[in-house]
Amino acid sequence: MSKQTINPGVHIRLILTMLFWGGTFVAGRLLAEELHPIAASSLRFIAASSMLLLVILVRDKKLPLLSIKQWVAIALLGLTGVYAYNIFFFSGLQSVEAGRASMIIAVNPVVTTLLAILFFKESSTLLRSIGMILSVSGALIVISRGNPTIIFTRDLGGTGELYMAGCVLSWSAYTLIGKRLLNNIQPLIAVAYSCTLGAIFLVTTAIFTGHLADISQLSVTGMACIFYFAFFGTTLGFIWFYDGVKKLGASRAAMYVNLVPVSGLLLGTLLLGEHLDKSLLIGGILVFCGLYLINHRHRSS
Repeated sequence: MSKQTINPGVHIRLILTMLFWGGTFVAGRLLAEELHPIAASSLRFIAASSMLLLVILVRDKKLPLLSIKQWVAIALLGLTGVYAYNIFFFSGLQSVEAGRASMIIAVNPVVTTLLAILFFKESSTLLRSIGMILSVSGALIVISRGNPTIIFTRDLGGTGELYMAGCVLSWSAYTLIGKRLLNNIQPLIAVAYSCTLGAIFLVTTAIFTGHLADISQLSVTGMACIFYFAFFGTTLGFIWFYDGVKKLGASRAAMYVNLVPVSGLLLGTLLLGEHLDKSLLIGGILVFCGLYLINHRHRSS
């Protein structure tokens, strides 16, 4: 009965969130043409962290205090999921199409699961293992643009594809750190604080490398992309997603994340005129089949 009484607006907001997150690949592609990755990342998280902290202040009337151990964990989140991820993200989008990038990022849950099995001894089923093999195979096809045999050479995809692979590893580290070290912090607090520290790390790097001056060259389109990232891609997106987690449960809400690469592909095609080649379609099908098998246990349990 409880499933039937859930407000359908929760599902609509989750679908919109996945569209927002898919749209970040288009916005990132546009922004990467104007700014150095460090400058683009800095602007994104100056704006995003400011919005998130404002939301917490309005909601709670104060910013919660954390222990030293919690701050260390938050700093690790900022370094992996904000600092490293976004430098890789914008670096990759300088040469990788939005749709292809979204398909590479789609393998995130697979890599996270593999790392959890390797380092934290989490168990796996046969069906889940097959799913991981399919998804990784699909990702390799996408990264190598249809020629996965070059994994045995020194030319696995282009530099941009390798940057996107760096995104996957960074986000997997972010996810596992958060899962292991931040059990007693509300998700929105963890996101806001890690974005804030990540912004500090990025701005510091931008100042020392001289890329902060690049901001003066930002166009109106670039400013719109920054606002999109900060408001739709981060603040509203995470608020709606964690509302879905609260009302539907983590497993059911997480299923919607599979829509992100779909929206990234569609928006890249519609807004940027990107071409869907065979490697992208075949690799994408394998990734989604793998994700289906990996998540099948949630529906059957």
